Amino acid sequence: MGVTVPGHPLTETAQHTPARTSFWTLTLGSIGVVYGDIGTSPLYAFKESLRAAADGQTVTRPAVLGTLSLILWALILVVTVKYVLLILRADNNGEGGTITLMALLQRKIGHHVLPVTLLGMGSAALFYGDAIITPAISVLSAVEGLKIAAPALEHYVVPISICVLIGLFVVQSRGTAAVAAWFGPIMLIWFGTLALGGLAHIAGDPEVLYAVNPAYGIAFLASHGKIAFLTLGAVFLAVTGTEALYADLGHFGRKPIQTAWLTLVLPALVLNYMGQGAMVLLEPEKIENPFFLMYPDWALLPMIGLATAATIIASQAVITGAYSLTQQAMQLGLLPRFAIRRTSETEAGQIYLPRVNWLLLAAVLVLVFVFRSSSSLASAYGIAVTGDMVISTSLVFLVIWRVWGWSPAVAALIAAPLLVIDLTFLSANLLKLFEGGWIPLTVGAVLMVVMLTWLRGSRLLSAKISRQEVPLSEFIPMIEGHPPHIVRGTAVFLTGNPKYVPAALLHNLKHNKVLHEKNVILHVRFADVPRVEPERRASYKEISKHFACVTLTFGFMEQPNVPRALPICRKMGWKFDVMATSFFVSRRALRIDARSKMPRWQDKLYLSLVRTSHDISRYFCIPTGRAVEVGTQISV
Repeated sequence: MGVTVPGHPLTETAQHTPARTSFWTLTLGSIGVVYGDIGTSPLYAFKESLRAAADGQTVTRPAVLGTLSLILWALILVVTVKYVLLILRADNNGEGGTITLMALLQRKIGHHVLPVTLLGMGSAALFYGDAIITPAISVLSAVEGLKIAAPALEHYVVPISICVLIGLFVVQSRGTAAVAAWFGPIMLIWFGTLALGGLAHIAGDPEVLYAVNPAYGIAFLASHGKIAFLTLGAVFLAVTGTEALYADLGHFGRKPIQTAWLTLVLPALVLNYMGQGAMVLLEPEKIENPFFLMYPDWALLPMIGLATAATIIASQAVITGAYSLTQQAMQLGLLPRFAIRRTSETEAGQIYLPRVNWLLLAAVLVLVFVFRSSSSLASAYGIAVTGDMVISTSLVFLVIWRVWGWSPAVAALIAAPLLVIDLTFLSANLLKLFEGGWIPLTVGAVLMVVMLTWLRGSRLLSAKISRQEVPLSEFIPMIEGHPPHIVRGTAVFLTGNPKYVPAALLHNLKHNKVLHEKNVILHVRFADVPRVEPERRASYKEISKHFACVTLTFGFMEQPNVPRALPICRKMGWKFDVMATSFFVSRRALRIDARSKMPRWQDKLYLSLVRTSHDISRYFCIPTGRAVEVGTQISV
């Protein structure tokens, strides 16, 4: 599978954004979903950055202004220039994300270019490292406000955080459609309170506005050596979640996402960070938790509740992003099949993957138990995101050059400064490697091994099967010339290669000695585009009296539903009745070959992945009562 579909040009705007949805509705939706993660960064980003800058000493004015300047220019250069103005334009038929970039490049320059595939796999692996840290640090940082409101509740921060996280993951199976409508309004209120809280304190020390001058940040970096580098690693916390800008492009479109950032999110974040800085300049002791201490005592508990709601929304965006990324990786052949459940009849993006959900929950709870505070967990944050950003910039360089057709010199001139910034942040975050930064790298490395094993094992298995298969062009004339007993009905045989006879068909003839009245060789393939238009979904070709070939094509963001897609073939001449049709599927029992081309450990890993792979008939939504499985044994 994973065959390209030609004729899908690169577009600049999201084509799959619902046409009837108003621009401002999409903008409000993007505020709730796209900016949940970066919108909750003020809870911990300035605090951790200033602590790193102070290095255990008294907070000084140059440290505050320098830290603020670095945060503000990170928001401008990394988020605004790189993502909002540039990368959002590099879409794959309206969809974003590094996996879709990989598919876009593969469609243009071919699947054989291994570096492109490795970059896409590396980005996906690092995203999972980010996905387990974001819920933990976000919820912990919100609940920690209780220590200020009621110091006696300090020992309950971790238990309450665990309860919130468990509840968040438990409700995933019910879908988020019912509550997603509240995400935008809640985050709108959240950004409003961020701005108001900042404005209330900026007036106390207006000189904090000098931080807009990048000279303060440059001077701090030049005069503080290693401390400045450590601070830079903490400053990056202010832009974590930026990758959601690109990943959610297909849901909202480029213009709504850009408008939400430039008119609301960026101003609110800037004002809040400025306010925190002004407050700390006047009262340095409030560095303990500058975000919550910005607000008066009467507003503290409501702010804790609002912050908890905002962090749940931020976590929800990462969780659903992990579902979508897993689905894309499966369709592109990078991961084994997992069970996918639809949680909405109308929203295509509303899916639930039980196995991914519980693995994420287990990893998140382990992090909360081990680190127990947002400050401790901040050391583990950043490496995965900076690595993902380096990969994104590298892929965008290739898109500008190979897909947009610009000269490599111009592409390098655009991408090189952005890559330098990304590599600088990555280097700064690598200093936290032994303080927790190894966690997302370990998760990413394990997932890279899994994806490489699955990709290599599947290719070796496919090559071995193709050597043993009988060409369909030779088989049909032979069987039509000397047909066995013909039985009524239609048999659909699923195959990975439509040029060869499906193993299930050969075994049916061998053991049952019968041939159905109508035999359809069905090949399901996944294109390197997010979605396929209905008119390109199916192709039907009559081969002989008893045989026909059908090819169904799905995008890598679509759920392959075979029974729902097959009726399209009625318009092409095939009289199809699902209740009078049997679907034959080959179930292969694999064992390790003594002459395997993979190491022993990789063979065992591949076999375990195959055993845990979701049943193919259920994956393609084939009715249980109509599916017939035929087993074969193969050595790999």
